[in-house]
Amino acid sequence: MNKPRHLSLLWKILFSTSVAITALFAFTGWIVQREAIRATSETLDVEVRASFRAYESLWRARAKLFSSVSSILSSMSDVRAAFGTGDQETIRDTASDLWRRVSSEAAVFVVADPRGRPIASLGGVPFGRADDLPVVRQAAPAFPKQSSGFLIQNGSLYQVTVTPVYVESTGGPALINVLVAGFAVDDLLARELKDSAGGSEFVFFDGRQQVIASTVPRMEAGQLTGLANPTNALRRAVAGGTEFASLTTPLRNVEGKPIGSLAILRSFRAASLGIRQLQREIIAIWMFAVLAGLLLTYVLARRILEPVDRLDKAAAEIARGNYEHRVAVTSNDELGRLSATFNGMCQSIRDAREDLIRQERISTVGRLSSSIVHDLRNPLAAIYGGAEMLVDNDLPAPQIKRLAQNLYQASRRIQEMLQDLVNISRGKVEAFEPCRLHEVVAAACESLNAAAVAQDVAIHNDVPAEIELPLDRARMERVFFNLIDNALEAMPEGGEVRVSAASEGGSVLVRIDDTGPGIANSIRPHLFRPFVTAGKRNGLGLGLTLSRQTVLDHGGDMWADPAPERGARFWMRLVNR
Repeated sequence: MNKPRHLSLLWKILFSTSVAITALFAFTGWIVQREAIRATSETLDVEVRASFRAYESLWRARAKLFSSVSSILSSMSDVRAAFGTGDQETIRDTASDLWRRVSSEAAVFVVADPRGRPIASLGGVPFGRADDLPVVRQAAPAFPKQSSGFLIQNGSLYQVTVTPVYVESTGGPALINVLVAGFAVDDLLARELKDSAGGSEFVFFDGRQQVIASTVPRMEAGQLTGLANPTNALRRAVAGGTEFASLTTPLRNVEGKPIGSLAILRSFRAASLGIRQLQREIIAIWMFAVLAGLLLTYVLARRILEPVDRLDKAAAEIARGNYEHRVAVTSNDELGRLSATFNGMCQSIRDAREDLIRQERISTVGRLSSSIVHDLRNPLAAIYGGAEMLVDNDLPAPQIKRLAQNLYQASRRIQEMLQDLVNISRGKVEAFEPCRLHEVVAAACESLNAAAVAQDVAIHNDVPAEIELPLDRARMERVFFNLIDNALEAMPEGGEVRVSAASEGGSVLVRIDDTGPGIANSIRPHLFRPFVTAGKRNGLGLGLTLSRQTVLDHGGDMWADPAPERGARFWMRLVNR
C-alpha cells in the first residue's frame, strides 16, 4: 500500500488558514446570530409591551366614552323622566339623538331596573333574554359611582359600564334605573385592536380557556390555550408553525374579579426571515472571506516561502554533490540569516570534503604502498636469492632449472600484482570474443593446480562444455583465478573447490563453492570494496573489487551467498549478448 504523499508547506499553510478562517467565522457567525436572536427577542418583547399599552389606552378611551355618554344620559332630566316611565319606546325616543352619536361604535345600551331586570334596549343587539343582568347586582355595592368591567353573557364577551340613574324624592335620591352601556368584543374589534397596535395579534379567552375573539385563525388560536393563564412575564408559544412572543393580562368584571384573559402576541416570522437572511449573508461573507483569505494567504505565503524553496533546492543540489551551489540572500530577516548560514555550511562541507579527499588520497597511497612493499618483498626476495645463487655458485643443470622456475614464478607474481594496480584505473573494456566458459575456468584452474595439489585441495570444473558466450578472455580468467586463489588461501589444510554453471534464458549463472571456513562477518558488508581483506597472507585486497568490476563490465553482476550450507559461495551472472 502506497504511503500518502506529504503536503507541501504552502498547502499546509493554505489548509490551516482555511480551517482558521472557517472556525473564526463560524464562531463569529454564531455570536452574531445569537446576538441577533437576543436583540430580536428583546425587540419583540418591547413591541408586545407597547401593544399592551396601546390596548390599555384604547380600552380606557372606549370605556371613558361610554362612561361619558352614560353620565350625560343619566343627568338629563327628560331622559331621567323617560327612564322613570319604564316605557321602551319613550326611552328610545328620548335618547335617540345620543344614540345616533354612538351607533357607529356598535354600542349596546340597556336600561334595567335596580334588580337588573331589562326594561329597554337602546342598541340593536341586546345582551340576551335573561330575566336579569347579574352585572347590575355586581355593580350595586359601588353605587352611586359608575363601574366598568367585562361581562360574559350568553357566550359573548362585552366591555360594559354600569351607571345608576337617581331621582330626587322626599326621602332623598332614589335609584330608579340602571344604565348598562358597552360594546361587544368580537373578531372585528380584535382586528381593529391589531391595526391600532401595529400588527400584534389579540386572542380573548373566557374563564374556561375557550377562545371568544381572535385575530389568529380559530384553529391556530385553539393551540394557544396554554396562554390563557395571566402572567406578567413574556412567554413563547407556537401556533400553526409560527412562534410568538406573548403577554397575557386578565379580563376583570365590574367587581374586579377575573372572568377571562387577553393574550397579546407578536410573531417571530419576520424576525425569523431576517435571521435567515442574516445567515445567508454571513455564509456569503464567509465564502468571500475564505476565498479572499486563501488568495491573500497564497500570495503572501509564496513570497514568504520563496527563500525556503530556494533553500530546499539548494539542499537537493548539495545532496547530489554540487557543493559549489549557493543560495541568494535577499533579506536580513530570519530567512536571510538562515540562507547566509546555509551558504557558510556549504562552504564548510566543501572545505571538509576537499580535506577529507586529500587525507583519503594520502591514506590510500600509504595503504597501497605498504601493501605493495609487503607483497613484493617475498617474490623479490626469491628473485634476489635465486640470482645470487646463480652468480656465486657453479650449480648443476637440474638445480639451475629449478632456480629458473622459481625466478619465473616470482616475476610472474610481481607482474600480476602490477597488473592489478593497472586495472584499478582501467576504464575501457577490451573487445569481447566468443569463448567456451569451461575453457576459461580450466585455464584459471591449471594456473593454480600446483598450489592446490600442495595444499591437498581438489578443484572441480563442472561447467558444461557447450556454454559459450562473448567474453574478455584474459580478464575473465583473472576473475576465476582470484576466486579460486582466495579459496585456496582459506583452506591451507585441504578441501574442495567446485565451479558450476547453468544457462538461464539470455544469461549464464555461475556458482563457485569451497569447503573453507567461509566469509568473516566483519568484512561481509564491505566485501567488494577496495583494500578489504581478512586472514590473507598475500594480496592488496583488490581481487574481489576488480573481479566484480570485470563482471559488471560484461553486463552482469557478482555477489556472495548470504547463507551457504558450508564454506563460501559466490554467484556470477554473465549476459550472453
